[in-house]
Amino acid sequence: MDKPLITAFTKPWTEPLLELAQKLKGLGFDGVELAVRPGYQVEPQNVTKDLPEAVELLASHGLKTPSIAGDIDEATIDACGEAGVGIIRICAPVDMGIGYMQSVDRYRRSFDAVLPALERNGVAIGVQNHSGVHIASAVGLAHLLAGYDPKQVCAVLDMGHCAVDGEPVRMAVDIARPHLNGLVNFKNACHFRRNGPEQEAEYTIHWTTHDHGGYSWRELVQELHKSGFTGTFCMPAEYNRQAGEHGQRMGDDVLPYLAKDIAHLCMLVDEIYA
Repeated sequence: MDKPLITAFTKPWTEPLLELAQKLKGLGFDGVELAVRPGYQVEPQNVTKDLPEAVELLASHGLKTPSIAGDIDEATIDACGEAGVGIIRICAPVDMGIGYMQSVDRYRRSFDAVLPALERNGVAIGVQNHSGVHIASAVGLAHLLAGYDPKQVCAVLDMGHCAVDGEPVRMAVDIARPHLNGLVNFKNACHFRRNGPEQEAEYTIHWTTHDHGGYSWRELVQELHKSGFTGTFCMPAEYNRQAGEHGQRMGDDVLPYLAKDIAHLCMLVDEIYA
């Protein structure tokens, strides 16, 4: 069985793509998931021209681009087709103004509207579960994606979010596996109390390294291997600042944590996929 590629989501960095490519290659990554967002190296309004050029630049530095995080409009889908990007990853917030079921129906209508473009380009929408008021679990992904061909609309399992929503690894992989199309996230999180013991408890989600979160990366790699998974393990490089400090780490502030995590994931892949 082929070993999975290991990629990094480029969200923490807005620097020139050449500098970023050199940095991520030096850390040992096989590729990237490009953030196609305002203020980043490829912006949505320029995706037709800039995405293929960005993918070519990355390839010249030995980095593949199996996925992007971006919009699911036809211009982005066509650009992915031209550039050879297989998956556009999105999350699916639930609009509580209309409720869960109507939100699911609205997403499915939006997927249906672009199915011809997806098929024409050989591109898939990848829906990642996200804790909170989102499609948050493997169960939620299975409900949202029921009936879709994963080659066109697939699941991107993120066990970090499953862990804080209370879904165990073995069950989550079993539920999500029929809907996967070669992309899984690797990050970790735990619940963190943000007020003192004299008050009614309030908790937040704290994004951390592989060894301090709510699930075992070893178990996830083992379960994916047993299921026959091949494709890409994407590391979102998401780490919170210390308790009492606001926000996520960005830019090179993530590097000590990301270096630790990629070394651990590479070790697991080498051992389990040997």
